[in-house]
Amino acid sequence: MSVTERVIYEQFPFWRKAIELELPPLPAKTLVFVGCGTSYYLSQSLAAAFNLAGRPAVAVPGAEWIFNRRAYVGERTDVCVVGLSRSGESTETVRAIRESVAAGIDTVAITCAADSAIAKAADQTIFAATHAEEGIVMTSSASLMLLVGLRWAGVSVAEATVAAAEQALREMAAKAPGIIEGRSHFVFLGGGALYGLASEGALKLQEMSITYSQAFHPLEYRHGPISLVDDRTLVVLLYGEETREAEERVARDVQSKGARVIGFGGAGDLSLPIGESGLGRMLIMLPALQLLGEEVARAKSIDTTQPRHLTKVVTLS
Repeated sequence: MSVTERVIYEQFPFWRKAIELELPPLPAKTLVFVGCGTSYYLSQSLAAAFNLAGRPAVAVPGAEWIFNRRAYVGERTDVCVVGLSRSGESTETVRAIRESVAAGIDTVAITCAADSAIAKAADQTIFAATHAEEGIVMTSSASLMLLVGLRWAGVSVAEATVAAAEQALREMAAKAPGIIEGRSHFVFLGGGALYGLASEGALKLQEMSITYSQAFHPLEYRHGPISLVDDRTLVVLLYGEETREAEERVARDVQSKGARVIGFGGAGDLSLPIGESGLGRMLIMLPALQLLGEEVARAKSIDTTQPRHLTKVVTLS
């Protein structure tokens, strides 16, 4: 078992601690979630979660908030910028927080590093301790930032959520090797709050296994990208509770063209039951998505502790 895989399996005690964290009060403003890479995709899911909870929110990549802020919020100043950064040192996200503070905008940091640049710069900080051996690829820390963000949005996260995530992870470990055999084209589909999670699943696979992958909204996939589907395709479909019937039609469509399907919470060649309703379902899906990247990497004899061209912290001059 690689260090990356072990950290995926050992993340749940950190979840249990994060469930008990005291969170700051929500500001009565539009929330702007900023981040880079994994943190940006988590921001997409969190912004959707807040919108669904009746609190307006938008997700913006860190550099976009620095250089193109008006394209996302116009001239509005009644916003609170929430920066997500595992290390608290990612150049664009830290700068986005600092420039927001300088502009008189409220800021909150969500990080796994208490004594970091982003924690020092933001008005308030939500800190969730992560696994000490986590390497370049974000696994435990990504789950933790999603967890505290969902709790902040009012989503209940309990022991049953942790248990369901552990079960989905075990099922992925047991059945993924047979499903991925012979597959080289990977597609991740998710709608609404699950779109950010689908994008994160695609990113994990790229980072860990050096394999090209894509993410789309489920029904949008038919509008052009489906032309690439063949008997080397694996589609990972994150089913929405209210859209399952329509998304199952997409699953059958790609299967008829040769694809295999892993269905989270719905039909597939491998169907992983989620066992929970509501936005907490995202937490149940995430560790299994992380492990899928590890399984594809193992099939290609790639060491996930040394992903190509990547560093643990992206700092730019």
